[in-house]
Amino acid sequence: MLTVYGMSDSGNCYKPRLLLSLLDRPFRHVEVSTRDGSTRTAEFLRRNPAGQCPLLELDDGRLLAESNAILVYLATGTPFLPDDPFERAQTLRWMFFEQNAHEVSVAVRRSLSVYPERAGVATPERMALTLQNGLNALGVLERRLADHAWFGPGRPSVADIALYPYTATAGDGGFSLEGFPSVRRWLADLEALPGFQPVGWAPTEAA
Repeated sequence: MLTVYGMSDSGNCYKPRLLLSLLDRPFRHVEVSTRDGSTRTAEFLRRNPAGQCPLLELDDGRLLAESNAILVYLATGTPFLPDDPFERAQTLRWMFFEQNAHEVSVAVRRSLSVYPERAGVATPERMALTLQNGLNALGVLERRLADHAWFGPGRPSVADIALYPYTATAGDGGFSLEGFPSVRRWLADLEALPGFQPVGWAPTEAA
């Protein structure tokens, strides 16, 4: 059985759990956290020298880190990842955008807002910068979704799953989605997919 090591309250760690639920694939969740030191133990560092989660362990013991790499692996051969090379590249393009523009602003501002231990680095300048950059990233999503249902080629894809968690929880970081109607429509459509589970969900035992 697949094993996903991750934090229940992390959007990045939620991504593979969500995809596995949408695919109706059984997996085991093992709770680890960058906040309590459990990803810095010698045992975990043998699995992932970077000391980060999520981490996917395959049935044969092979290990794969980085949330979007895990998504691509799990989605290969499914409708969530196109077979056509150009459509696949277009899908990956949005996953790169998620990590390079969206996550580093929307997710970082959320982290600075909700985790008390990060209060010391939540300077007014940094909060203002992540707010502006986050609004810019949400604007990019709005423009795409104004005339496309999804970030994939006409259907839900790993790009949608990558972008969903920190968009859905943007309010935790002080972002309002009131001015982004297409983003709100997209969130609702994704949440209506069979097998959807909310942010923070993790199975308590083998799913």
